[in-house]
Amino acid sequence: MTGPTAPAGRLDSAAAPMTGQSDRRPCAPLDAWRNFRNRLVADPRFRRLAAALPFSRLIAEQATRRIFDLCAGFTYSQTLFACVELGILARLADRTMTAEELAPDVGLSAPAMERLLAAAAALGIVEPCAGGRYGLGLTGTIIAAEPGLAEMISHHRLLYADLADPVALLRGRRDGTRLSAYWAYAGRPAAEAVAADTDAYTTLMGATQASIADAILDAYDFSRHRRLLDVAGGDGSFAIAAMQRHPRLAATTFDLPCVAARAEARIAAAGLSARGAATGGDFITDPLPGGHDVATLVRVALDHDEPTVARLLRAIHAALPRGGTLVIAEPIAGTAGAERITDTYFGLYLLAMGGGRTRTFDDFRTLLKAAGFVRVRRIATRQRLLCGLVVAQVGSPPL
Repeated sequence: MTGPTAPAGRLDSAAAPMTGQSDRRPCAPLDAWRNFRNRLVADPRFRRLAAALPFSRLIAEQATRRIFDLCAGFTYSQTLFACVELGILARLADRTMTAEELAPDVGLSAPAMERLLAAAAALGIVEPCAGGRYGLGLTGTIIAAEPGLAEMISHHRLLYADLADPVALLRGRRDGTRLSAYWAYAGRPAAEAVAADTDAYTTLMGATQASIADAILDAYDFSRHRRLLDVAGGDGSFAIAAMQRHPRLAATTFDLPCVAARAEARIAAAGLSARGAATGGDFITDPLPGGHDVATLVRVALDHDEPTVARLLRAIHAALPRGGTLVIAEPIAGTAGAERITDTYFGLYLLAMGGGRTRTFDDFRTLLKAAGFVRVRRIATRQRLLCGLVVAQVGSPPL
């Protein structure tokens, strides 16, 4: 399957160390500057002086706001969650409404709705309009217009529950998490996975795939290939998008048997059965189908720890011909400006899920070369914070 978390067959332990981050260590002069800065800012006399001077007061206020945002961030996410769960963004998509008009539709009192709208307006989700009415703000407009984003926000109720006690989670809480339970098939043989276990996740990932697929297809030209193998491809969303973009490209989606059945139905519904197919199996234990000259891993590797990723890369190497291409698409750790996504968000999400981590380009290069791939390179996408590409060619079989 695809997505921010996409186990195909089973999950790995969260206990594996987060290695491979050495390429992001600061140099010694920066350490010295950081130590000096921290000693200075920790001095109460300096902070009083900074608050008194006009220029430094602005810096001090920004620091205060950042600290408050860290403390209050949960209330921000819950305000957004409430707006999505209550359908407020959908209701305001093409009109403005008052709190009194919105409240009865969603089962809130007018004062409670006014409180929620005021909170949402402060975050740019909605905007106050004339006559006490509200419309969508810029942030709310983007969320309402982006396919699958509302579904992903609603999905985060599981993460919020798991993070109610983050210390217990970090200490390896043994009573399970809501996110790990979301994949009831994880850790079981592929043949035992049934649609009831996989449908919710497959639907969620399919709903969030469109913009990521477009970014991948804009960044890498698949027209140079004949047949694509999308490993852990879920309901076939990426394979369908690739075939629609490139009329001469054929594609196979490989995922758990019950998921592959959904992909086959979607490929048929898209009128692409002549070029598209779906094959069921477990990429951890089963050989991958041959006859393809390019393979893709779309938001898959981050869900798994090194031993599983290494096995998967060797399996893809074995399935592709010499000179065949592998395209890995997912958030890349070490991307400037993406640290809150790759390190903060995914660091805790994947811990709650039960395994996996984001990787730097150097991490991927090491894993790919060990699997026998050559000419490893990185390609940026227009959604570089959420998805970068690592591309490699099949070389000699690994020893």
